[in-house]
Amino acid sequence: MENNTIQKTILPNIKNIIIIASGKGGVGKSTVAAGLAVSLAMEGYSTGLLDADIYGPSAPALFGLMSEMPDVEIKDGKNYVVPFESFGVKVMSIGFFIDPDQAVIWRGPRASSGLLQLLKETSWGELDYLIIDTPPGTGDVHITLLQNFSLTGVIVVTTPQEMALSDVKKAINMYSDKQIGIPILGVVENMSWFTPVNHPDEKYYIFGNGGGGRLAKKFRVPLLTQIPMNEKMCKSCDTGKMNELFADPAIKSAFVQLTNSIQ
Repeated sequence: MENNTIQKTILPNIKNIIIIASGKGGVGKSTVAAGLAVSLAMEGYSTGLLDADIYGPSAPALFGLMSEMPDVEIKDGKNYVVPFESFGVKVMSIGFFIDPDQAVIWRGPRASSGLLQLLKETSWGELDYLIIDTPPGTGDVHITLLQNFSLTGVIVVTTPQEMALSDVKKAINMYSDKQIGIPILGVVENMSWFTPVNHPDEKYYIFGNGGGGRLAKKFRVPLLTQIPMNEKMCKSCDTGKMNELFADPAIKSAFVQLTNSIQ
């Protein structure tokens, strides 16, 4: 009888590998991934962030590393890329190797190969957590990760509105697949409400209310946190000052809640 068991790679120096995913673009998935990584580092955990969004890498901008090129070191006769360290997080991204103004025109197999190379040939060292920011959808990058690596689980990011929820449901179904699935750690509702910096007691539900909670209830998984937004978030992310997100008590509290939920 043919043995079709998939042999998954275990990265022995990394204790936990957590995927951040969403079937929908524009829900702030990369910001959630980066914020979680920084929050874990602030808690004293050795943390890495792999930007696996081959076609739209965000980590270089979020961590103030645009136009940077990583060094290479030799270990046991093999070349390994040295990740940058920013805000206590070891950061690696395909964005370090491409012109930010040029589109990445790669078919699925090449994208998967590039992802495997980034993951296996980065000198991560000892990590408590590796956070992987994946592209929108349910394509080759996600399947490559599921089939090739032993993963701790996936955090699914959504915004409250129904249009986002319909796509996110597809991502949850893929990650729950009995053949290659991994545990769904829970749902993060991003952009849950808008609170002006100068009026911290006010909440404006711009994208609706409660969508993340309904999604979590439908799939019987936890709603890990609700992350609000304010008028300063965009500037903090665009200028590579992720740490400034945590100057807002509500946003910091949301990320602390998320960090505590996965420990």
